Amino acid sequence: MFIDRVTISLAAGKGGNGVVAWRREKFIPKGGPCGGNGGKGGSLILQADAQIFSLEWFRNRKILKAENGVNGGHNNRQGANGKDLILKVPCGTLVKNAKTGEILHDFTQDMEKWTVCQGGKGGRGNDSFKTPTNRAPNTCTLGKEGESAEVELELKLIADVGLVGFPNAGKSTLITKLTKVKAKIAAYPFTTLQPNIGFFETEDYSRIFIADIPGIIENAHLNKGLGFEFLRHIERTQLLVFMLDASGIDGRNPADDYRILLKEIEAYNPEMLERPNVVVLNKVDSEEAVEHIKEFKKKFKIPKLRLFEISATEGTGIDKLRNAIVEYYQKQYSEK
Repeated sequence: MFIDRVTISLAAGKGGNGVVAWRREKFIPKGGPCGGNGGKGGSLILQADAQIFSLEWFRNRKILKAENGVNGGHNNRQGANGKDLILKVPCGTLVKNAKTGEILHDFTQDMEKWTVCQGGKGGRGNDSFKTPTNRAPNTCTLGKEGESAEVELELKLIADVGLVGFPNAGKSTLITKLTKVKAKIAAYPFTTLQPNIGFFETEDYSRIFIADIPGIIENAHLNKGLGFEFLRHIERTQLLVFMLDASGIDGRNPADDYRILLKEIEAYNPEMLERPNVVVLNKVDSEEAVEHIKEFKKKFKIPKLRLFEISATEGTGIDKLRNAIVEYYQKQYSEK
C-alpha cells in the first residue's frame, strides 16, 4: 500500500536516575559516597533511505519511543545509555509540526539524518557532589525527560521528470516503456491510483528518475476525480511532461486537455508552470489523431523541440523522447 502522509507521536528516552550509595568494604573504614550517574536517554532520529518509496511502515505505528537510560549503580557505576531509535523514511519526506504545519526538516539526500527528539540527560549520583568541604553528600538528581513531538510526515517523491495528464492518456504505458517499473495498464480511466516512480540509465550510467501520478481531470482542484493531491509528487521535478491523448477516444481532444491541465496546475502551484516542459501527443497510430494534432498545433504554437508525437503502445517515437529527456538532463547538470 502506498502511504504518503502520516501523523505520529515521537518521544526520546528519559535519562536514568542518579543514586545515593556508600562504600561498605572490609578494611576501608571511611568508605564515602559511591553513587553513579544515570545513563542518557536514547534520541529519536529520522534517516532518509533511497530504497524506501512509501511511508507504509508508519501506517499502524502512531506512538514511537526511544529507550530510557539506565539508573546509576553502586561503586560509581554509570548507568547504560538508552539506545537511539532510528526510523527510516523515503527521500523527499517533509517533517512538519502536526499542530502548526511548520516545516521542521526536508530530507533530500540519501542517508541524511536528523534528530527529532533529543534524549534526556542522566541524573547525577551522590559521588559527583563530593567536594573537599562536603565529603559525604547525601544528594542525587533524577534523570531528565526526553523531548517529545507530534509530527506529520509528508512524502514528496524526488524525481527528475514528472508525467502529468488525463486518465487513460497513456502515462503508465510510457513509464513502462522508458523504465523498468511495472505500472498497471488497462483500457479504462484511473488505473493509476498511486504514484509510480522508475528510472532509466544514460550512457554514462547516470540515472534519470521519472514519476507518474494518477490522472487529473477538469476541476480536480475542487476535489473531483482523485483531486490533485498527488501533484505534490512532481513538485520537485525539473522537467514536466504533458501527456495528451491525440486519438480523442474518450470524447475529448488534446487541445482542450492541455488547456485544462495548465489551469489545474496553476490552481495548485503556479510556479510549476515556469519550469521547463515538453508536450507529448500519444496514440498517433489512430486514424482520428491526424485531425486532432492539426487542431492542436493551430491553437498552441509549441516549438518542435518541445513537441513529440508518439505511440506508447507501438513504441513509435519513444527513442526520440528519451533522447530529448537525456539531453535536457545532461544540459542541466553540466550548467551546475
